[in-house]
Amino acid sequence: MRLDVTSVWLVLSVVAVAAGVFYLYSLILRHLAKTTVRNKVVLITDSLSTLGNECAQLFHTGGARLILCGSNWEKLETLAERLMTESDPALTFPPKLVELDFSNMESVPDVISEILECYGCLDVLIFNSSMKVKAPVQCLSLEMDRIVMDVNYFGPITLVKGVLSSLICRRTGHILLVNSIQGKLTMPFRATYAASKHAVQAFFDCLRAEVQEYGITVSTVNHTFIKTPNVKPNSLGVTPKEMATELLKTLNSKKKEILMAHSISKAALYVRSLFPNLFFAIMAKGVRNTAAVEMPDD
Repeated sequence: MRLDVTSVWLVLSVVAVAAGVFYLYSLILRHLAKTTVRNKVVLITDSLSTLGNECAQLFHTGGARLILCGSNWEKLETLAERLMTESDPALTFPPKLVELDFSNMESVPDVISEILECYGCLDVLIFNSSMKVKAPVQCLSLEMDRIVMDVNYFGPITLVKGVLSSLICRRTGHILLVNSIQGKLTMPFRATYAASKHAVQAFFDCLRAEVQEYGITVSTVNHTFIKTPNVKPNSLGVTPKEMATELLKTLNSKKKEILMAHSISKAALYVRSLFPNLFFAIMAKGVRNTAAVEMPDD
């Protein structure tokens, strides 16, 4: 009986300590948000994604002046209403909403003007837009290639070019690209997606060097896939909350490059750099195995 009571007290103690650590972590995170983005004008593209939602909530609570972008106006309004309902109006600002769809590049110049009119300046730009496609090269049309490149490459760089003079004039700003691990590592059946991610990675790497003298920071975060509610809990991706927290830390530390990947992806990056022939052989074998599995029985 005494052993049972001891076990119960031990379990309760562990639970209490865990709850205390979690509460302390939450306090630190809220304080970090307030000190990092308080009163800052923060633009988030694709605010309607799971990661965009997490960032919007975290930065809104921290007192940022948010500009939320997305392709669906009604959903943007719903997101803004939820943020305002869940926060203290004395400590936060009502988000500004801008309808933005990188698949319609003709509308982007007008959208840039609308963005600059929201507050007259920008402090932080978070590029979160991404279009994924998975198929053999011969099965994808050039039209689909162009759409993916618009969303993942031409859209972000057009927006950057449109606001860059404003950042340079103010000699301040932080540009943060949320990019895939495939901006550094290719995989079969993702040629168009990987090409767009490599292209945008290279652009922002060059941009970083060019704007450093103006006090502008450029950061890139390369991650494995972001978990959604229907993904298995033990999968190797990262959660939207983990990503949003990492972005906040990056804004605070001004770190130039972050890799959010499990050990397998990191090992693959090293193998690709140090033993390219081995890497290519492994990729080719993976394609053959996939083809064998998908081949119908005679």
